[in-house]
Amino acid sequence: MKLTEALMEMEQRLEDMLKEIRDLKMHVYALEQQNELLLARVYNNETEDRGYNNLQKLYKEGFHICPAQFGGIRSEGKDCLFCLGFLKKQFSVDTTREGSK
Repeated sequence: MKLTEALMEMEQRLEDMLKEIRDLKMHVYALEQQNELLLARVYNNETEDRGYNNLQKLYKEGFHICPAQFGGIRSEGKDCLFCLGFLKKQFSVDTTREGSK
């Protein structure tokens, strides 16, 4: 094999690697964009409000939302002091956050 042929082969391999690097950069860019969108959803206040509203809805439907009995059915729809305390605590945390914004 001549030196010129070896250099041409090496040049072709470098071009192939460069193309692969460009493709990887585009893929990484797309993943970074997707990650930013997902992070925005996770830390969005609407998500937190929706979570609180869902817990409140579950409680009104007769389910426990307190950590001790989460998802269990409240007997005869009676109020649970732990659930009510949890709702009150969540509400006060949410209003504290809104006040600090």
